[in-house]
Amino acid sequence: MFALVLHSHLPWLANHGRWPVGEEWLYQSWAGSYQRVFAVLRGLAADGYTDQLSLGMTPVLAAQLDDPHCLDSMYQWLADWQLRAGEAAVADSPDGRPSDINNLGAREYRSAAKALDDFESHWRHGGSPLIRSLVDTGTVELLGGPLAHHFGPLLDPRLRAYSLREGLADAGQRFGARPRGIWAPECAYAPGMEEDYDEAGVEHFMVDGPALHGDTALGRPVSGSDVIAFGRDLPVSYRVWSPRSGYPGHSAYRDFHSYDHRFGLKASRVTGRSVAAGDKKPYEPERTHAVVRRHVDDFVTNVRARLIAETERIGRPALVVAAFDTELFGHWWHEGPQWLDAVMRALPRAGVRVGSLQSAKAGGFVGDPVDLPETSWGSGKDWRVWNGPQVHDLVRINAEVVTAALATVDKRMNDHGRRRDRVSDQILRETLMMLSSDWPFMVSKNTAADYARRRLYTHAHAAREICDAADRGREQWAETLSARWNLADNVFPGLDARRLPADAIT
Repeated sequence: MFALVLHSHLPWLANHGRWPVGEEWLYQSWAGSYQRVFAVLRGLAADGYTDQLSLGMTPVLAAQLDDPHCLDSMYQWLADWQLRAGEAAVADSPDGRPSDINNLGAREYRSAAKALDDFESHWRHGGSPLIRSLVDTGTVELLGGPLAHHFGPLLDPRLRAYSLREGLADAGQRFGARPRGIWAPECAYAPGMEEDYDEAGVEHFMVDGPALHGDTALGRPVSGSDVIAFGRDLPVSYRVWSPRSGYPGHSAYRDFHSYDHRFGLKASRVTGRSVAAGDKKPYEPERTHAVVRRHVDDFVTNVRARLIAETERIGRPALVVAAFDTELFGHWWHEGPQWLDAVMRALPRAGVRVGSLQSAKAGGFVGDPVDLPETSWGSGKDWRVWNGPQVHDLVRINAEVVTAALATVDKRMNDHGRRRDRVSDQILRETLMMLSSDWPFMVSKNTAADYARRRLYTHAHAAREICDAADRGREQWAETLSARWNLADNVFPGLDARRLPADAIT
């Protein structure tokens, strides 16, 4: 059996800058990936395909796809894309004949018009109705996760349990179905976390292949529990997403990194891995059709070969799990949605059974119990990206703010009894936003590191400022600060500090 897992996630970006990093990241991913991948899934559902994949959707991304500000701004972004494309389509050329930029503009104009029509037809009420329809029709299995996509092993146990339960509840409210499986953020695990999962009602989760020493042919119960760990099959997954040899790096595909800076459009094809941006050739979509077909055939052939080899190795029907970020398909790899649609249709024709992780578990693709090590899918498959020397200061700030936040909230819960306390709610909201795994990742990988540090510092400052006012007994000022910070960080309005586990938890 082959199981595809897509992990959809972006940190909370609304009201925290626009360009070059900020809301622009959300809207590019929305237009490039979410709209196009969901169109593929709707098409598969319309053609009778069921149980196609496991779709991870983090609560913080789902919140943005439903947020009124984000929906309005996304519509404006699509319209701006069409306007820029229109300007490129009629831009003057030196010899008066249609130039490469004119052709690009006309093509992008049509793409923007299609995206606007799709947005008006399917997204006007947010992402939740689309996801719910795919779950209700049995097209996908929904995977949930903690509220703010934190690195679980490094998190205070109380906040870890709280964020997971709240994240699953948030998914239940949005999609009408509480997930039974999760994408563990960063595929991170520490011994004992399976107990958290079991208590929260999580039945299965993802780890990276090395956590199972590459033996990913079956899911494995963890440490004597009933919670199943499924491992990403690296030989198959790396056919697609490898820095050296993955499909998106083919010379004919559209280049992600280079822009026509006059109109903000992506005008070039990859051309070559060592070719400078200014020397890349114009993107020509017709060049990609045969390449996509070859890459579909190559992937299907490799999945079949891997399934046969693993079945022979273990002496029973084997499972292959390929897992990717959803944003790879369309945002990073422009031709990715086209490839995805063709692969999901080609696999059954090639005799490959396709299904979700939940179906794999129900179908008996489960082996002997295993004790997992400390692990992640980051560099070295350990925790260095999130607690290494490059982010030591962030780890220290996180620890200090968590200690202060929990102390303040505990005192207020004792003082206020069971009354809803918006001050405590905002302290927890800012603390959880500060703990997003994205910030240390971006710093360690030096990708918009300044933005990541600024975001962590901002949320840390907000939590500290509110805590300080509350601890000094300046109640009115604490309420004012909470309300002001909530104007920007208003994610998860149902977050309730009264559900934080008691201080006695260990």
